[in-house]
Amino acid sequence: MLRTLCISNERLVECDEKDAVVSVYIRPDENERKYLVDHLKIDEHTLNSSLDPDEPSRLEFEPEHVAMILKRPTHYAPQDEFLFRVLSAGVFIFKDRLVIVVAEDFPLFDGKIFNKVHSILDVSLKLIYRAIMHFVEHLRVINRISSELEDQINISLENKYLLNMFTLEKSLVYYLNAVHANAVLISKLKAYAPKIGFTQENLEFLDDMSIENNQCLSQTEIFSQVLASMMDARASIINNNMNTLIKNLTIINVIFLPLNLIAGIGGMSEYTLVTGKMNWKISYGFLMLAMVVIGFLTVILLKKFMPGPHRHINGK
Repeated sequence: MLRTLCISNERLVECDEKDAVVSVYIRPDENERKYLVDHLKIDEHTLNSSLDPDEPSRLEFEPEHVAMILKRPTHYAPQDEFLFRVLSAGVFIFKDRLVIVVAEDFPLFDGKIFNKVHSILDVSLKLIYRAIMHFVEHLRVINRISSELEDQINISLENKYLLNMFTLEKSLVYYLNAVHANAVLISKLKAYAPKIGFTQENLEFLDDMSIENNQCLSQTEIFSQVLASMMDARASIINNNMNTLIKNLTIINVIFLPLNLIAGIGGMSEYTLVTGKMNWKISYGFLMLAMVVIGFLTVILLKKFMPGPHRHINGK
C-alpha cells in the first residue's frame, strides 16, 4: 500500500503521487518492490532489512540516495499479552524526495513535532525523534503494568502473573537493543552531517535528539535491571507463601491425627461400651473430653517445640 504526502504550510498533507515529496510504502507488494529496486535503485537487501524486525539500525550511502534503517516500537494491543515488540523502518533520502518502507500500518507522523517541517531532511530526523518518544511512552506503560502485576503476585500463588512479568522483562531486552541501535544511527548521522547536507538547525536538532535517546537508553537499562531484580524477589515471595500455606496445613493435620485415632478406637469399642459396665453416654463423654484435652496439649507442644508462624509476606 502506498501513501503519498507533500509539505504544505510547514505540515505534511496527503496529495497526489505526482506532487508528493514523501512516499510511504506499507507492506509493499511485488510490483512496488520491483519499482523500488529497479527504478529508484534501492538495494534489495536494504529493502528487505526495512521489513525485518530483527535488523539493527544502520546508515548506508548509495550513489543516488542515503539509506537509514531505524528501530521503533509497534503499537501495543491487549492481544499482545504484555509483549512489546519492535519493528524496523527503512528511510531512503533522495535529493528531492523521501521514501519510507514499513512492514505494518501505524501512524508515522503523529504528534505535534510534525506540525512544523521545512524539508525532507526535517521529516527524516523527526521520524527518528518520534520513535524515541514512542519508546519513552511505552516505558511508562511498562512501569505502570509491572506495578499492577506486583500487587497481583503478592496475593496470588498462581504462575500467570509471574509469567506476565517475564514477558515484560523480555520486552525490555528488545527495547534496550533497539534504543542502543538507534543511538549508533544518530552518532553516524552527526558524523556524516556535511555529506548528507544537514543544515545548522538540523545539527542542533540532532544534538537534542541524541540527548533524548541517551536518556531513553538509561531509563530502559534501569527498568530492565529493576524488573530483573524484582523477578527474583517475587519468585522467592511466591515460594515463601507456598511454604507458609503447607506449614499451616501440616499443623492442622498434626493436631487432628491423634483425635482421629481416639475417634477410631471409640468407634471400634462401641459394642463393649454400650453392653458392658459403662453407659454409652458416659463413655462417649469421656472420649470427647479426651479428644479436647489431647488436641489442646498438641497445640501447646507445637507452639513450644516449633518456631512461631511466619507472617504472610504481602509486600506492603
